[in-house]
Amino acid sequence: MKKKIKKNFLVAVCLLAAFILWTVAVRFVDVEAIGPEGSSVGFAKLNGFFHSLTGVNMTLYTVTDWLGLVPLAVCFGFAVLGLMQWIKRKNLLKVDRSILVLGGFYLAVMAVYILFEYIVVNRRPVLIEGYLEASYPSSTTLLVLCVMPTAFMQLNSRIKNNFFRHTVTTLIIAFIIFMVIGRFVSGVHWLTDIVGGALLSSGLVMMYYTFAHTKG
Repeated sequence: MKKKIKKNFLVAVCLLAAFILWTVAVRFVDVEAIGPEGSSVGFAKLNGFFHSLTGVNMTLYTVTDWLGLVPLAVCFGFAVLGLMQWIKRKNLLKVDRSILVLGGFYLAVMAVYILFEYIVVNRRPVLIEGYLEASYPSSTTLLVLCVMPTAFMQLNSRIKNNFFRHTVTTLIIAFIIFMVIGRFVSGVHWLTDIVGGALLSSGLVMMYYTFAHTKG
C-alpha cells in the first residue's frame, strides 16, 4: 500500500513539474505580439494556427461561463456534507478524512487561481467587454478538471446503486469533455492555456488522490 502511495505521489509531483516546465516554455518560447493590443504570446505559431481554426464563438463562451457555476455548486455541496458530519459527530477530526482533504484541495485550487491573476503568463486572444484579461492557465479548465474528477472519486464510494453510479459517472465525463472542448473552441483561450490548465489540474487531482487515500 505504501508503495502505491509513493508511486501516486511521484506521479503528482511529475505532473506539477511538467506544468512548471510548460509554463516557462510558454513564457519564453516563440514569443510574438499576435494578441490583441499587441500583447505577446508564447508558442505564437502554434497558438495562432489553432486560433485561426477555431475563430471566436461568444455564445459558446457565455454557455461555458455560466456552466462554470456547476463545479462551484459541487464544492458547496461537499462543504455542506462536511459541515453536517462535523455537527453530527461533534468533532472536526471525525469528519471523513477524504472530505477534510477535499477541503484542503479546494483551498489549494483557489490559491492557484488567485496566484495566476497576479502572475500573467499570457493574455486572451480576444477582448472581454473591452478588457484584455489574463488567460493562462485556463481558469475554467482548471476548475472543471479539479472539481469534477474529485467529485467522481467521492461519489463513486458513496453511491451504492450501480445504475445510478454509472449514470452520474457518465454525466460527469460528458460535462468535463464539453467544458474543456467548448472552452477551447469558443476561441477565448490559446491552446497553451488549455494545456496548462489540464497539466496543473492533473497534478493537483493526483495529489488529492494520494493524500485522500493515505491513512492518518
